[in-house]
Amino acid sequence: MELDGALGAVGEFGRSQRRLAAFLVLLQVYVACQSMLIVLVGAVPQYHINQEEIPASRDELAKHTQFTDNFTSIVTEWYLIKQEAYKVSLVSSLFFAGLLIGNIAFGPLSDKLGRKPVYLSGLFFDVIFGYAAAFAPSYEIFAMSRFIVGIMNGGMSLVSFVLTQEYVGKSFWSFTGSLTNLTFAVGIAVYALLGYYIRQWRYLAFVSNCPGIFFFLLSLLLPESPRWLYSQGNTIEAERVLQYLALGNGKERLTIKLKPCAGTMKTDESAPNVLSLVKHPVLRWRTVILMYIWYVCSLVYYGLTLNAGELGGNLYLNVALYGLVEVPAFPLCMFFIEKPWFILQSNFISIVWKNDSQCCLQHSVYLYFRTLPDSIKPFQWRHQMQFCYFLMTKYVSCKSLKLGNQLLQ
Repeated sequence: MELDGALGAVGEFGRSQRRLAAFLVLLQVYVACQSMLIVLVGAVPQYHINQEEIPASRDELAKHTQFTDNFTSIVTEWYLIKQEAYKVSLVSSLFFAGLLIGNIAFGPLSDKLGRKPVYLSGLFFDVIFGYAAAFAPSYEIFAMSRFIVGIMNGGMSLVSFVLTQEYVGKSFWSFTGSLTNLTFAVGIAVYALLGYYIRQWRYLAFVSNCPGIFFFLLSLLLPESPRWLYSQGNTIEAERVLQYLALGNGKERLTIKLKPCAGTMKTDESAPNVLSLVKHPVLRWRTVILMYIWYVCSLVYYGLTLNAGELGGNLYLNVALYGLVEVPAFPLCMFFIEKPWFILQSNFISIVWKNDSQCCLQHSVYLYFRTLPDSIKPFQWRHQMQFCYFLMTKYVSCKSLKLGNQLLQ
């Protein structure tokens, strides 16, 4: 039988798959803590320089600077203010540069070497360099550690998402995918709660990284993806994993005999790779359009979320709200994504709708604060420019969506 038929016999979302999916979904709390670490660890407290002329050296700056807030950060550790202030943003940029590298590299590696070994390797080094960042003796080591964490965090979370999807049947892909993103949003709020109670940045980085050990040890018990095994022609191991899932679902041992995967039987054709996305016109257009849409959504989403520390009021409440405000979007997404009248003719419309709904919910809160009197609202002109840029990018995104829908018909 085919793999999808075998999953139907085993159970597309039985007890065994629910346990596996729940574990990998909860991993997103750890991923969120690492992704948003710089928001609190790099927060700039109120400070006062007790002389008019700004000292040129860091040692002199340390002598004449007094921080007034009740938390520490890399700013207070290495006096990253005035001419050194750019280094906080540089750390964030290095992390997301690593995220880009990890997403590009780990996908092909997991296709070639397997989901589980690539996922475990990424999680292991994510934890190791997470601790390196927490105990970094200098800014340079901290920045380099965050860069490597970005590579591992981005690649590992990508492979874990794929692994979650490949444990369950196709009819549950939208549910598990939306649940993964929802847990990431909740993870941002969890990180804000940790930051509220742990005001020392090194302790905060240490505690935020500790769940990674728990997830790594339990991940050793995860089975390999049956879909990946099947795609590689390893039907015997795929059958063994399916029988393991069946036992976990409370079913008797099934006699599963998988047909050889059609893709592994074509020896006269070269294996598909990333270049296949640009060789074929339809795939090329879809790839370009989806990359642009994800670029716009990510630019707005992370630009706003990482900017939570710039808002007035309670820093930790701001960070938590930036995560929790996304939560209502995901149940709506799970409901609408299955409706044929909503998906229309292109499945990727639902992806854009999910991201737009998240951003719209965030900006509903943003617009509420814009209505407050000038005496209590803390927004500066740059926030108004950011909101105008949000409107511009969303307008362009909608235009590209319409164009893409026409091209993909």
